[in-house]
Amino acid sequence: MPKLQKFSRLLLILPLFFLAGCNMVVMSPSGDIATQQRDLIIVSTVLMLLIIIPVIFLTLFFAWRYRRSNTAADYAPEWHHSTRLEIVIWSAPLAIIIALGAVTWISTHKLDPYRPLDRIDADRAIPADTKPLTVEVVALDWKWLFFYPDLGIATVNELAAPVDVPIDFKITASSVMNSFFIPALAGQVYAMPGMQTRLHAVINKEGEYDGFSANYSGEGFSHMRFKFHGLNQQGFDAWVAQVKQRGTMLNRDAYLKLEKPSEKEPVRYYAGADADLYDAILNMCATPGKMCASEMMHIDMMGGGGKESEENREKLTYDNRHADEGIVAPAATVPATGAPARSEPAESTDGNSMQNMPGMDMQHEGHSMPGSGNGGDPAPAQLNNNN
Repeated sequence: MPKLQKFSRLLLILPLFFLAGCNMVVMSPSGDIATQQRDLIIVSTVLMLLIIIPVIFLTLFFAWRYRRSNTAADYAPEWHHSTRLEIVIWSAPLAIIIALGAVTWISTHKLDPYRPLDRIDADRAIPADTKPLTVEVVALDWKWLFFYPDLGIATVNELAAPVDVPIDFKITASSVMNSFFIPALAGQVYAMPGMQTRLHAVINKEGEYDGFSANYSGEGFSHMRFKFHGLNQQGFDAWVAQVKQRGTMLNRDAYLKLEKPSEKEPVRYYAGADADLYDAILNMCATPGKMCASEMMHIDMMGGGGKESEENREKLTYDNRHADEGIVAPAATVPATGAPARSEPAESTDGNSMQNMPGMDMQHEGHSMPGSGNGGDPAPAQLNNNN
């Protein structure tokens, strides 16, 4: 028995060695939403451990109690059923599942990132006259662009907000999907091109916090980080004044230069920004000559644009917007760029290259994907509506 107790203590201490070098910001947050998410993690873990710990303990106990060398243990080879044991085995997990389901249902609605906040923290409700701070977030390759539409400023790779003021984030991306994540503030929310996601949060403690992309998005992903400053109202006003004093103007031309793929981008301040720039980025029409997605959706809603819509195909091509300028994101390969793949062609089960299989080398066979621009099929019918 003393050996079993010593072994059990070692099992309890072992996880501490793995956690010693971890940043525990998720379990020690500074914002109310992140705090509630932390509490949800703890409650869920405790509920699961209510069954896991007894099972682990009893597994070790039975292995020791009924070991071969213990001749004093009861030997019942014909035993096959116990009503009391069956009740315990089934009722305990069922009760835990019901409790977890209830907690998950409530938290899913209460912590919905689209749901406006109803409190500053556990002890304070939001005053009726409080106006949230609106921040428009754009994930670029590979940096973050933040618009403050109510203040008329914008920043790159630096974000700030006053303590105890609700923040309304509107989030999108310029190209590939990323994930906007400030662990001390709230959970991660995806940033996707042509779409807008939302996040409502509040920071309750002054400090400097890390923000980053939690979704792999290419070669510069590792450096796609920024600092989030939680400031008192006076400090936030001073920060805004600094941005306006040191910043330049963010117009369409400046944005198109900023949008080009780059790594380790320094913090940039913009004292002013075009009022409709964020909406243009969201609708994928910041580049001159491109049709806004909202306009295309309106045309579709009205039943199509007739023969005149044939010219819309070129206006709706977004993915290769830098190809004509000779700007290619690192690691980009065929078919968009024409650059060869870095890995060898996959081998089929009979040892032949996949490229040599019938129909696989589409360019050599005279085929191409619809709308690829290589002499293939025309764009989908909704873009060339001749009805």
